[in-house]
Amino acid sequence: MSDPASDCPEPRSVITEADAEALVRGICFKTGPPRRLGVEVEWLVHELRAPWLPVTPERLQAAYAALRTVPLDSALTVEPGGQLELSSRPAASLMECVDAVRADLDAVRAVLREDGLGLVGLGHEPRHAPSRFLREPRYDAMEACLDRTGPAGRAMMCASASVQVCLDAGYEEPGTLGHVRRWWLAHQLGAVLLAAFANSPLAGHRPTGWLSTRQLRWTQIGADRAGGPVLDSEPRGAWTRHVLDAPVMCVRRDSGPWDVPDGLTFREWTRSGVPRAPTREDLDYHLTTLFPPVRPRGHLELRMIDAQPGDHGWIVPLAVTTALFDDPEASETAYRAVKPLAERTHGAPAPHNPLWRDAARDGLADPELREVAALCFAAALRALPGLGATTGVVDAVAAYRDRYVARGRCPADDLLDALRAGADGTPGPHPRTAPRTPAPHGTHPQGKDTSS
Repeated sequence: MSDPASDCPEPRSVITEADAEALVRGICFKTGPPRRLGVEVEWLVHELRAPWLPVTPERLQAAYAALRTVPLDSALTVEPGGQLELSSRPAASLMECVDAVRADLDAVRAVLREDGLGLVGLGHEPRHAPSRFLREPRYDAMEACLDRTGPAGRAMMCASASVQVCLDAGYEEPGTLGHVRRWWLAHQLGAVLLAAFANSPLAGHRPTGWLSTRQLRWTQIGADRAGGPVLDSEPRGAWTRHVLDAPVMCVRRDSGPWDVPDGLTFREWTRSGVPRAPTREDLDYHLTTLFPPVRPRGHLELRMIDAQPGDHGWIVPLAVTTALFDDPEASETAYRAVKPLAERTHGAPAPHNPLWRDAARDGLADPELREVAALCFAAALRALPGLGATTGVVDAVAAYRDRYVARGRCPADDLLDALRAGADGTPGPHPRTAPRTPAPHGTHPQGKDTSS
């Protein structure tokens, strides 16, 4: 959401429907040997002494002004609700990425501590209602657009946080590391990663019935904005059709509020030229307003993983995902392990299918997801030393496997256990205990959850 393409660029170069198709096909999958990776880590920001109180905009503003003076290797951005995001540079190795982001996070935490603030790794704000911190035309338009599908959009903008792993698209040629295989694998393995790292079971002090409430909110936004394309044998064609047939979020202006058309697809915009002819810059911007769980941006951006607990919990999903995509043997193991899961999608795109619904709601309590996760973690652990992972990183993945995967659990289960024991999993006064009440197995993910 914090893409830097928020300014209205000049000069504008008008494009046709054919131009748009060619551009999307050309820019979204950059193929070649998988050599680089990156991570984007988002965090909720809480008061250290009184985490049950929302941080005021004035305190956030002062803290972020101080952070802007800190030299960082990563790009630091602020999300609409005041969440903090660090986006690494493309790294040549797993440890290069880990070391750079870990050092940046240490520097950021030191500055925030001086202001009495801390970073919290949760996929969804457990206490406070969504409240927007940034007031910019982009986010005004986004809020107006997403409000049409209900309150989930505001929660996604202002109350969610994730670990986003970025990997090369892969070889042009077919094979284990080919871009077609990696595109398919990302959508099936994505459900396993979602289940294994679910960490957002609470909203409004109560269980929602979903271990990843963050993913529930994305699903509730709708398939046009937050869904992926139908998978077929040619990723470029599938993604291009999805992009052009997706509704335009907004039409930017040089000044004043931006237009928020209702139901105008980018394809229709190129044909009608109303309210003005679209440009290459409009297409680039349109791509930043689509939020599928796997987003091709030259590389593949995996967006389904909740923010993780602890200062360095984000390293485990980064390491596991990297191993399962970039080590040929581990990737083949993951492919074979997740292949039977594809039947549970019923051919529907992620995340709007039964497999992803079950992963978000039940996590690794789902026996099949638990079994596949165990196979994938074992493959990742075998591969990580060959990818240059330090003993500390390998041990962290093994500890996670033993604590969660081997027991059919995820961090969300810890939060629910703490709630039942009289705490809510985060420091501060304890809200009223409430049992977890999963939705019936056949409930569609766009139905009501139990947080209201």
